[in-house]
Amino acid sequence: METRIQEAIPKPQIAIAPGFMWDEQDAYLFDIDGTLLRSRDRIHVNSFAHSVQRILGFEVSLEGIALQGNTDTGILREACEQAGIPADVLQSQTAAILEAMCDRVTAQRHEMELVRMPGVEDALRHLAARGKLLGVATGNLEVIGWLKVEHAGLREWFRFGGFSDNFPVRSELIGHAAQKARELAGPTARVCVVGDTPRDIAAAHANSLPVIAVATGRSSFEELQALHPEACATTLADLLVYTRGNDESAT
Repeated sequence: METRIQEAIPKPQIAIAPGFMWDEQDAYLFDIDGTLLRSRDRIHVNSFAHSVQRILGFEVSLEGIALQGNTDTGILREACEQAGIPADVLQSQTAAILEAMCDRVTAQRHEMELVRMPGVEDALRHLAARGKLLGVATGNLEVIGWLKVEHAGLREWFRFGGFSDNFPVRSELIGHAAQKARELAGPTARVCVVGDTPRDIAAAHANSLPVIAVATGRSSFEELQALHPEACATTLADLLVYTRGNDESAT
């Protein structure tokens, strides 16, 4: 007799700080990997070693490097340091390596296997219907980030983006993206970060921005909530169900 093992579905969990209205901010900066979508392929990951080998002739590995919440430029720097590549050599060829990475991923874009995270499009539709400005703020390089968003069928929702091409440090990336959001939405716009990692929370709070954390990446709800995001949810789908339920009970 065949035995089927079912994956345990996490019980929906929601935590929202008193007074924080998660869908009443003016602009939102969405992380991509783990927040909007998940890659089932290794096209992006493999582009690092391929591009360094092509440009510098060195072998590098991402083994032992924390990828969650990191930036492409930060990962490249750590991988090269780990391989013993002199900093001045990397600095002189960084632009060429990043371009090679973008070319490699672009050439393989039709082989991407991307899965949207639960409730993503519904959440984007919900916020857009309320007139909110939507952007991405991601550790991806710009070309790669937009390729993923387009391939996942989500490009129509986003008016701008912040990427890691010039920002190895995530907090600086978020700060730059928030500045772009305020250029579009107004200098006093309330900007909120949406992400799935402890680094998203830290980067948002380093810029005095509220953050919505979702446990759709590698970090659990409990791990994220321990870092005190303004809102924390198992998924965006669960957050929407919770919000709509409260709206109905209030009427």
